[in-house]
Amino acid sequence: MSKKLTFLDKTFWITETEANPKHVAILQLLKIPADAARDYVDKLLAEMHTFDQATAPFNCRVKTVMGYPIKFVPVEQLDMQYHVQLHHIDDLNDKPALNIFVASLHETWLDRDKPLWQFHLIKDINTEQFALYIKIHHMCGDGSTLIRWFQAGYNQSPISKGFVPVWAMDRTQKTRHKIPWFKAVFGGLCGLFIAIKDSIWIWFRLLIKLLRINKDYMPLPFTGTKTVLTGQVKKGRAVATLDIDFARVKVLSKRLRASANEVMLCVFDIAVHRQLADYGQVFEKALFTNMPINLRKPGETTYGNKIAIVPVELAHGHTDPYLRLRQIIENHRKVKRAAMTSHPASFSYYTLLIQTYALIFEMLGLSNWVKPIANILVSNMPGPPDVMYFKDSQMLAAYPISTITPGGGVNITMVTYNGDANIGLVCCNNNIDSLEPLARYCIEAFDMLEKCIDDPNLNIEDIGEKRNEVST
Repeated sequence: MSKKLTFLDKTFWITETEANPKHVAILQLLKIPADAARDYVDKLLAEMHTFDQATAPFNCRVKTVMGYPIKFVPVEQLDMQYHVQLHHIDDLNDKPALNIFVASLHETWLDRDKPLWQFHLIKDINTEQFALYIKIHHMCGDGSTLIRWFQAGYNQSPISKGFVPVWAMDRTQKTRHKIPWFKAVFGGLCGLFIAIKDSIWIWFRLLIKLLRINKDYMPLPFTGTKTVLTGQVKKGRAVATLDIDFARVKVLSKRLRASANEVMLCVFDIAVHRQLADYGQVFEKALFTNMPINLRKPGETTYGNKIAIVPVELAHGHTDPYLRLRQIIENHRKVKRAAMTSHPASFSYYTLLIQTYALIFEMLGLSNWVKPIANILVSNMPGPPDVMYFKDSQMLAAYPISTITPGGGVNITMVTYNGDANIGLVCCNNNIDSLEPLARYCIEAFDMLEKCIDDPNLNIEDIGEKRNEVST
């Protein structure tokens, strides 16, 4: 059965280049069963290769007309040698080396003549654990969809029989009650009218802000700060991972009267400033983050993409971590208020428009000449709260690794799993050596934010900002 693609789905195909592939991925660390044979991973690979029949979208390739994507169409049989591969590295416990290897897998794009996904098993001579790097094209689904599939492919207890990998699972959609055509047409027209009205209001408010009549609104697009991390996206990736106890995040957010997302935005803001300061970057205004907004209705389980991405201003001018957090909270809530008072589709249209301009700049090689929409993209998604098993191997951690947005920057994605926040960092590595310092700075920034509640004398060291004598 074929499936038509939405315009948003198609944009991930149309704008994809070898320099900037549009897949997303996850790196999982798994513990091999204690009583397993030394060739456990090899046998697992052979077993996974037997599942050469898949369900949508894992059995679908993209049908195109003159290079333009039309729909997903099923293939008769999967090429399992391509879709499931095995790799050897020296030491899985050497995280920087593992991240470098994963970055090499992440920078190559998927074969466009095949279904757009791959599983890469990674092992070393140590038989205690192995890694699983999974990548799938963004046009197959957004973060909410992919996390749901990811959870469906795992069990709450180890199993030795009846194992079925996620691509072979039955995901038949429930039959929906058909709405009478006149209700569907009327409802669609009403929704379109409201979305267009709200879109006009969004752009009017942005114009008012541009004219400095009312600054209390979300940021203007393409007013981000140029850094060594932004600009034209080229081939080559840097990847790093880290873990933070999510119970600590929740306790801290409660004490600071902030959401967990706002706490982590502050952490990432401080950490990114420190990484950029290592490269001599000095800033006269705040950095910006892109914030994804999930546009799905509660309980909606269709695949594809239903998201909007809007910029959020971060902090500037304060060395006190607490005061930086308060700035971020206010700026974050400006965007949330704008989103809550608008039709969801209006934010989708807004995203498509500004991202289209960013993509045009990227395709023409002009991203170095314009200001970016944002400096980082931060997203977080709830994952399984309990220990999960891939067949009979216990999952130890799951680090999401996303794509790079037009105009560059660092993509930071967080998934909660078994009480921890597993965080994946990725960027273009043309102007930097590694993201390992950023991972370390994130941990140090969180520790400082945690301690500053009881010790108001704690200050961020010079992080490359030009500050006025009196900050506002």
